[in-house]
Amino acid sequence: MTRDPIGLALSAMNRLAASPWLDRLGMRSPVEKVAYQGTRAGFRTLALATREYKRVTGWLPKKRLPTQTARDLFDLNLDQDQQLIVDNLHRLAQDRLRAAAASADEASAMPAEVFEDAAALGLTLYAVPEAFGGVAERQSPVTSVLIAEQLAWGDMGLATALLAPFSFAQAISQWGTGEQQAQYLPAFCEDTPPVATIAVDEPTPLFDPLSLQTRATRTRDGYRLSGIKNGVVLGDVSELMLVAAELDGMPRLFVLPGDAEGLHKRPDPGMGLRATQLTRLELRDVQLPDHALLGDEDFDYQAFLNRATLMRCGLAIGTAQATLDYVIPYCNERQAFGEPISHRQSVAFMISNMAIEIDSMRLMAWRAASRAETGLDWHREACLARILCNDKAMEVGTNGIQLLGGHGFVKEHPVERWYRDLRSVSVHFGGVHA
Repeated sequence: MTRDPIGLALSAMNRLAASPWLDRLGMRSPVEKVAYQGTRAGFRTLALATREYKRVTGWLPKKRLPTQTARDLFDLNLDQDQQLIVDNLHRLAQDRLRAAAASADEASAMPAEVFEDAAALGLTLYAVPEAFGGVAERQSPVTSVLIAEQLAWGDMGLATALLAPFSFAQAISQWGTGEQQAQYLPAFCEDTPPVATIAVDEPTPLFDPLSLQTRATRTRDGYRLSGIKNGVVLGDVSELMLVAAELDGMPRLFVLPGDAEGLHKRPDPGMGLRATQLTRLELRDVQLPDHALLGDEDFDYQAFLNRATLMRCGLAIGTAQATLDYVIPYCNERQAFGEPISHRQSVAFMISNMAIEIDSMRLMAWRAASRAETGLDWHREACLARILCNDKAMEVGTNGIQLLGGHGFVKEHPVERWYRDLRSVSVHFGGVHA
């Protein structure tokens, strides 16, 4: 975030909210409320006024965010802006997402007020370059992973839904043409950004995102898309979509309006991520103009997949951390044979192993994101992080259920929901992008 008076004021408010003197004086609750409301108001002043999706003719040249300067050492310390983001999103996760998560899972719907709270904090502004009204000054995959982690600590389903528009905007920022950036990005800086999503997954056994069954063929005026997408986050309510399809033997992305003729939608409910309103899309000869193809010669589909991998890792880390943070006090308070069950070595060792694996997941993901941010080769690191998170996220969720015993099997405790959501890490690929 730019170091302007708004950013400095928000930073000061968050430092005040973190002071231990607030607890001694009994003022923490009102001060945190002021800090939260101040953040909402501050980010609102950065937004643009109107939304237009009309094709523009006098657009700016495409803007590519620069990478960070490569550092000699892998630095795990957050900078001031990152710490501000983490503090604000953790507060949103704790105060809003946790409260809404159970009912959203039950209803299989994203609450409008949660989306509004995230919009008020200016979440999508971090995906948009300053030239189009956002606050992004350079590529920051590390910050994107931090955002995913903090939101998922509140609830993975709601976090995935909130990150879908953020991911769409980042893809346009990263690879969109100047025309596409000018057409779509300003809308994501408004008070109420559009609902948008990314559709990659397909209902095929052992789905490979590099081998797509959805096909795009060239026509006189543009392209024609045909195929099926499943598990699409917010697919039924999205105004805009990025749809992956094979064109001339190569996977590409296409910008698709949510009400396109020939696009058919139906619910695609799953074991987890129920709050994301998972949708199956059937594309029956959907006609698109020539400017619907995302990007030009610099588009990199593998890099797109790698960035999605990082975001999936961030979601896994946040949810696994939430599980650990929940089971520790539970095991300290739960009595068996006259003492807390945490006094048992088997329980203590299981909790310790959970903490070790979560830190391992975090370090691998941050390392890959750091290399991406500084322009170094990072495909290997992204793959390793994804493999580790696939394995260990499910292990943490399983152990969380085990530590709660019978309570882990019922909806009275959120660990049951987190377990179901964590199952998606290794089987559901698309939806988010760093």
